[in-house]
Amino acid sequence: MRWKRARRSDNVVDARGGGGGMRFGGGKGLSLGGIAAVVIIGLLMGQDPVQILGQLAGQATQSSSLGLPQSAQPANNDEQSEFVRAVLGDTEDTWREIFQSANRQYRDPTLVLFRGGVNSACGFADSAVGPFYCPGDQRVYLDLEFFRELEQRFAAAGDFAQAYVIAHEVGHHVQTLLGVSAKVNAARQRGERVAGDNGLLVRQELQADCLAGIWAHHAQRRLDWLEPGDLEEALTAANAIGDDRLQKQARGQVVPDSFTHGTSAQRVRWFKMGFEHGNVGRCDTFTTARL
Repeated sequence: MRWKRARRSDNVVDARGGGGGMRFGGGKGLSLGGIAAVVIIGLLMGQDPVQILGQLAGQATQSSSLGLPQSAQPANNDEQSEFVRAVLGDTEDTWREIFQSANRQYRDPTLVLFRGGVNSACGFADSAVGPFYCPGDQRVYLDLEFFRELEQRFAAAGDFAQAYVIAHEVGHHVQTLLGVSAKVNAARQRGERVAGDNGLLVRQELQADCLAGIWAHHAQRRLDWLEPGDLEEALTAANAIGDDRLQKQARGQVVPDSFTHGTSAQRVRWFKMGFEHGNVGRCDTFTTARL
C-alpha cells in the first residue's frame, strides 16, 4: 500500500505519554483478566462491552493522568502515527466529497492514540477492548499495539488491514452524522434486544464495514495506492474478527444470540459491497433480508 501518497490529517491527538489505568477507591486497577471477563460477560448478555466498561468507569475514581491533551500531534519521525494520519486524512477527503455531493457537510472526527487505557465521553476503556469510536465526543480511539495483535493473534498482517480497521471506526462516525447511531441507541434505551445474529448491533457493524469499503473504493480511485495483495489483507482482517470465529476461538462454540458484529463471511461480504460499488446506497444493512 503506497500510503505516503495520502494527505496527512491534523486531527490526530497523541495521548500515549499519559498512560495510567482504571482505579477504584481501594487503589486497585482493573486487570487485563478483569477487562476480558467484562468483555465476555457483555457478549453473553448481548451488550456492548465498551458501554459496560464506561458504566464501571463512571463509578470509579479516575487517575488524573488519564486526562487527554486537546491537541498533541504525533512526532513527525514516528512512522506508525504518520501512517494513521495518512489514512485518517484520506478518509476525511473521501467523506467530505461524498457528503458535499449530497449537499451536506462532513465534520471530521478526531483520532486519539493511546497506550494501555483511556477515558472518553463513553467512559474508560482498556486496550483489550480494541479500537473503538465514541459518538459522545466523536472521537476514534486506537492503541497501536492492536495492530501487533491483529498480526500475531489473528494472522491479519499488512498496512491495508490496519487501514481497514481505522476506516471501520470512521464508518461509525459517518453513522453518527447520519443519525444511524442515535436510532440504534434509542432502540436500546427502549429496552429492545439489539444483539443477536439479526439484531441492530450486527446491522450497524456490518454497515460500518460497508462504509469502510466505500472509503477504500474512492481512495483507490483517487490515489491508485493499492498494491498486489492489499485488498486480500483487508478481507483477511474482516474475516479474522467475525463473531463466529472469535467465539469459536474463545469458547469452542458459536452462540448467534450473542452476536454483536456479524460473522466473518458477513463482514467480508459487506466490505466488498462497499469496495466494489462505492455507493452509500448499497450499505443499507438495516432493511435487507440477507445479511
